[in-house]
Amino acid sequence: MNILFKALNDATRREILELLKEKDLAAGEIADHFNISKPSISHHLDLLKQAGLVESVKQGQFIVYSLNTSVVDEIVKWFMQFKSK
Repeated sequence: MNILFKALNDATRREILELLKEKDLAAGEIADHFNISKPSISHHLDLLKQAGLVESVKQGQFIVYSLNTSVVDEIVKWFMQFKSK
C-alpha cells in the first residue's frame, strides 16, 4: 500500500490519472500535456504502473496507458472501513 500512496503523493501523477480518467492515451499524448521531459513522464508512468493504478498495452510502436479502476475500488473500500458506524 505504501507504493500506492507514494504514487498518489505527486501532483503530476495525479494529473496523469485525471487525463486517463477521460480516455486511454499513448505515452506521447500524455507527455504533450506537460512541460517536463519525456523521460520524466516515463518515470511517473512507471511508478503509477508499479502501484497498479495504470495498465499499459503495446500497440505497434506506441504504449497506450489506461486507468486501472479495480485498484481505485480497493482504495475506496479501504478508506470506507474507517468511516464511523
